Amino acid sequence: MRQQTHSTLEVFYKNWGVYQGILRERIAALTDEQLLLQPAVNMRSVGQIVEHIVAVRAGWFGYTLQEETEVIKDYMGWGQGDSPARNALELARGLDETWKFIESRLRGWTAEDCARTFPDEWRGKVYQVSRSWVIFHVMEHDLHHGGEVSVMLGMNGLRALEFIDGRLEYGVIG
Repeated sequence: MRQQTHSTLEVFYKNWGVYQGILRERIAALTDEQLLLQPAVNMRSVGQIVEHIVAVRAGWFGYTLQEETEVIKDYMGWGQGDSPARNALELARGLDETWKFIESRLRGWTAEDCARTFPDEWRGKVYQVSRSWVIFHVMEHDLHHGGEVSVMLGMNGLRALEFIDGRLEYGVIG
């Protein structure tokens, strides 16, 4: 029997989804006190980092890529100076809903769709960014900040994000 092969993008997207699920699971299990953990007084707490992940997903996919929905629009304001702190259930829901939104787009976009560009202003200059670039940028942003969360959890004796925990083994996907 011939082994099924997957495209590189399918592997990336599927594993990003697994990572998202692990991050969501760890966050959902935290207490309000644990969400306040931070490496230093002047740095974001675990909860603030997760709010930032959610807001960035919503901003790039909803606003920049012009895919905004009412649900996603609500998440764009998370993590701002005047936004309230979220509990573990709210953070897990934000991760779930923004991931569901992203995943539905990833499944539907063609290579041509991903080549389309959109204007994005950064430090007073407008750039044309492709959907492909935004997809990569948001994925690496998730991984970067998820790593921060993982280190903070581990530093405090809590279960860190482990990519291999019985749901995914090397060589199975791809």
